[in-house]
Amino acid sequence: MALGEKYDFQAIEKKWQARWREADLYRATLDPDRPKFYGLEMFPYPSGKGLSVGHFKNYAPNDAFLRYKSMCGYNVLHPMGWDAFGQPAENEAIKRQRQPRETVREYAANYKRQLQLIGMAYDWDREINSSDPSYYKWTQWIFLLLHHRGLAYRANAPVNWCPNDRTVLANEEVVNGRCWRCDTPVVKRQMPQWFFRITAYAERLLADLDTLDWSEGIKAMQRNWIGRSEGAYADFPLTPSGSGAGGASIRVFTTRPDTLWGATFMVLAPEHPLVPQITTPEQLDAVEAYRTRAERETEIERQAEGREKTGVFTGAYAVNPVNGERIPIWVADYVLMGYGTGAIMAVPAHDQRDFEFARKFGLPIVPVYQEPGREVAGEEMTQATTDKGVLVHSGPFDGLAYSKETVAKVAAWLKEQGTGEPVVTYKLRDWLISRQRYWGAPIPVIHCAACGEVPVPEDQLPVTLPDVENYQPSGTGESPLATIPEWVNTTCPGCGGPARRETDTMGGFACSSWYFLRFADPHNDREAFSREAVDYWLPVDTYAGGAEHAVMHLLYARFWTKALYDAGLLSFVEPFKSLHNQGMMLAWTPGRRPAPGEDAEGEENDEQIEDWKVLKPEERAAYPPDQVIWRWVKMSKSKGNVVTPDDMAAQFGADSLRVYEMFVAPFEETVQWSEEGIRGSSKFLGRVYRLIAQYAPGFSPDWRDRLDGLTDKDKALRRKTHQTIPRIADDLENFRFNTAVAGLMEWTNAMYEVANALPSGQRSAALDEAMELFVPVLAPFAPHLADELWTEGLGQSGFLYKHPWPEADPEVARNEEITLVVQINGKVRDKLTAPADADKAQLEAIALASPRVRELLNGSAPKKVIVVPSKLVNVVI
Repeated sequence: MALGEKYDFQAIEKKWQARWREADLYRATLDPDRPKFYGLEMFPYPSGKGLSVGHFKNYAPNDAFLRYKSMCGYNVLHPMGWDAFGQPAENEAIKRQRQPRETVREYAANYKRQLQLIGMAYDWDREINSSDPSYYKWTQWIFLLLHHRGLAYRANAPVNWCPNDRTVLANEEVVNGRCWRCDTPVVKRQMPQWFFRITAYAERLLADLDTLDWSEGIKAMQRNWIGRSEGAYADFPLTPSGSGAGGASIRVFTTRPDTLWGATFMVLAPEHPLVPQITTPEQLDAVEAYRTRAERETEIERQAEGREKTGVFTGAYAVNPVNGERIPIWVADYVLMGYGTGAIMAVPAHDQRDFEFARKFGLPIVPVYQEPGREVAGEEMTQATTDKGVLVHSGPFDGLAYSKETVAKVAAWLKEQGTGEPVVTYKLRDWLISRQRYWGAPIPVIHCAACGEVPVPEDQLPVTLPDVENYQPSGTGESPLATIPEWVNTTCPGCGGPARRETDTMGGFACSSWYFLRFADPHNDREAFSREAVDYWLPVDTYAGGAEHAVMHLLYARFWTKALYDAGLLSFVEPFKSLHNQGMMLAWTPGRRPAPGEDAEGEENDEQIEDWKVLKPEERAAYPPDQVIWRWVKMSKSKGNVVTPDDMAAQFGADSLRVYEMFVAPFEETVQWSEEGIRGSSKFLGRVYRLIAQYAPGFSPDWRDRLDGLTDKDKALRRKTHQTIPRIADDLENFRFNTAVAGLMEWTNAMYEVANALPSGQRSAALDEAMELFVPVLAPFAPHLADELWTEGLGQSGFLYKHPWPEADPEVARNEEITLVVQINGKVRDKLTAPADADKAQLEAIALASPRVRELLNGSAPKKVIVVPSKLVNVVI
């Protein structure tokens, strides 16, 4: 039992990582007699450049929290695996001219090495890889389950097409009109696609948000994405025209059916299927030219605030169903096919976009809400008005003020008239899962000329990817799998005739929508997971990851969980009870001004930096210093600004990196990387090591028998010890890691105060107690150092991961004295020392005896004395 003079973090960390592996310390086993705790970080996708210190802004704190939960007696499950399918892995492999299954295997091994290097407490026996057939067999099985339940279907649809990645993107994967991976502007294409019917769960996805311990920001993002709207459908009959489209009608959704009497024209989205049917021959060329231009625009561009309104008249008319007025039908790009019905009734008096459109094209403006005595004609208006006043020119509803009740009355009246009906709609659209790429789980469907769509029989799963050299996207919209006849051509399971496999693969979000379930039972080759395992381990108790997944992964995982619950496979409806989103790690990064016509590509706090483009490492030598512009931007491999955990662990130690990641800022805040900061964490751990190394020799747990006759410094240290233990526990429970580390530092300072005052050869029972309790509390943050101090320094046995969290004595923690703030008429006039157990009368007497108070009272009695126990006394004079 001895500690060396020097804090040799490299030797210590290597030693304890080996011992933890040898003991299989973090293996989790199902134990019904113990309370479980399932903690998880979001499934990472392995890339060639490995992890950065930015990743550990998430991993290290959650690991500390789960180590603490283990010490609290929980049976902790903390697994890790790889989200290995998808575009990033495939693009990387294409770039390197290798097979993605080879590169993924290498990259995952490197990620695992880095995570072990930093001392992550993962149960590696549960490691999974989503691109392994033993895993995606069950992704395909769940697809077939959803297909059987009517929740997976194929349909022609306008889709988001990324010209760079040459694949289809889900709506959620389009950010500001660009591909979320490569930042290329997205265009629209019509293609047959597979969808998951997530819209069937819209109301449940919305309602169940109230049951979750998630940030209000994330819940608001999901609520906005689901976009519940109460309103009405209204049907506008078409008038006969040269196109012969008379007799049909256009259905619109509106949240304001009370303004129908003010609808003076209609607008269709350029993509609306009725546009070519109703357009008159005279307007056909203009309409087709406008539609072609609109196809090249992104939805973000079309919806931009302040954008000049454009449009073209179709030549057709409809009838306003509430007043019989004949109104023109226009096409305009500010109406989107993906929202509502792709058609709107335009009420320019009470909608600013419609007002701007009407003013530009000389269309009528008819106010239907007017304030009595302050009526305004449409031609006098300078902007759309609010709904102040009462309804006018609105038939049976004249005189009613705007309210939810008024809207509901009009919606019910529409139903009575047979011209509409009340309805609840959602902005959420079905989840587009098709990808025309090689590297994904094949969709397990066979197309037969005689039988149609035929699910692959369960005993033929998995449908595996062929091992081929050429897997690049075709660029035509067809999957590269379609070019492999020996894979595509098969036999129909229904009739035995010739058939073709579905060549689309599933987007990577399918595999990550259930991986948390597989972790509960990863080696099961008979089913996706056993009910016993998921009933014990699930739902996930705490989940940590980036807020960027709010409307993608998190929403999809909730949907699949509810669908599996409805199928009787799960006993819970939400996968993640508690969610924590970490802030980003920013790096000081060189860039330059973009060339004419070149897009900016910098990001700062997830927002585009205008007029700045990152300089990749290989480009920097070509630019003189006066042309280089430095900015704090998100640390990422694509920007070449990554700081690796390998380098930091070599220079300062893994424990120093862990402590820095937790201490530098609150978990959810974005921070700027600082090597000086990690240097400070290293110095702190060095101080801890030297303290224990110097005063541990001769340590004995008999300090409990030596607590009589303590000095004031000893008593103060004991008080600090027993105050800090519950404080750090509370900080850990609430993910306040930075204040927890601050508590450790304060505690260390208090131990040094006693240690430095000790006469040579003398021991302090309070210091011995503090060291014995401090080291286990340090363990979640700096596990290698803590185990070293525990065994080699204090002579204890076992691993601190399994050691009970120390218990604090509230009597020892109680302060003997408090600082009493004394106010006169609410202003602080004095601060006094008072006994901690003083009652109100005693505190009042102490305050009134203050020379400052007596001076201000000048012999008169106070009007009133207000006492806040243990805090302050306010004397009113």
